[in-house]
Amino acid sequence: MGTTQGTYTAKLTDGPLEGKTVTTAFLDTGDPQPRIEIPAESGKSYLYTRGAGLEYEGSETPVRPTAVEYRFSEAVFG
Repeated sequence: MGTTQGTYTAKLTDGPLEGKTVTTAFLDTGDPQPRIEIPAESGKSYLYTRGAGLEYEGSETPVRPTAVEYRFSEAVFG
């Protein structure tokens, strides 16, 4: 695996974790994760996929988003 490209806020817009945010890392390419899996109780986890919403802060020409929208996809039972 390559070097870490930093982190951003994943905003969970629906599903069982609606309204929550988590910090996650960019891919080695610098792109946001296409999906994230969030562990829950009893071996269960929630799968969220990237939505269209992106937020940028800071410089006038930001390279990467500081927050990305994620939508609920499914519950995974381990």
